[in-house]
Amino acid sequence: MTEDEARTVIADRFGEDKAEKVAAFLALVAGENERQNLIAPSTVPSIWDRHALDSAQLMFHVKQSAASWLDIGTGGGFPGIVVAILFDGSVTMVEPRKRRAAFLQDCAERLHLDNAFIVSSKVEAVESVFDIISARAVASVEKLLQAADHCAKPNTRWILPRGRIDDDALAALQRDRRRVFHVEHSLTDPGSSILIVDRKRG
Repeated sequence: MTEDEARTVIADRFGEDKAEKVAAFLALVAGENERQNLIAPSTVPSIWDRHALDSAQLMFHVKQSAASWLDIGTGGGFPGIVVAILFDGSVTMVEPRKRRAAFLQDCAERLHLDNAFIVSSKVEAVESVFDIISARAVASVEKLLQAADHCAKPNTRWILPRGRIDDDALAALQRDRRRVFHVEHSLTDPGSSILIVDRKRG
């Protein structure tokens, strides 16, 4: 997918105003990337496809009733800041690295994201619960579900973009009698998947 095509997907789905705000954020990332390594330099020319749309596509799997979102290990702002631009509810971003957390806070202020909250700690220190929990390639799925379980409600949906999901991770999920899961294909990378995990009902 070209950069123009990736931007068009976001504009068509969320509106031109929000696409413009995503563009402003991507410019901040590109500038800051010269001072700290937020994203791989080789991906800057494809930032709309590799990072913006890769983040925005998580919104396609959100339940309509969702009003709060937790993004774990937000790093350079993907998916957290992109989600905060596109999502109507509150978005809490957990980033333990102080310098990156400071960058996220600066982005939230410059972009006037009143729904964005930055927590500079590990997820174990977070005390609230959320409707959606995401994490982009942070730890193994099993460890992630354990570490952030206290942030989940009975109806919380986990939206976890991964690369290839290995057999061990799938086996661990199949053994988990409390949850059900399914795998969606990534729009931006045919070799990557998005793992959707929900609590079993009844």
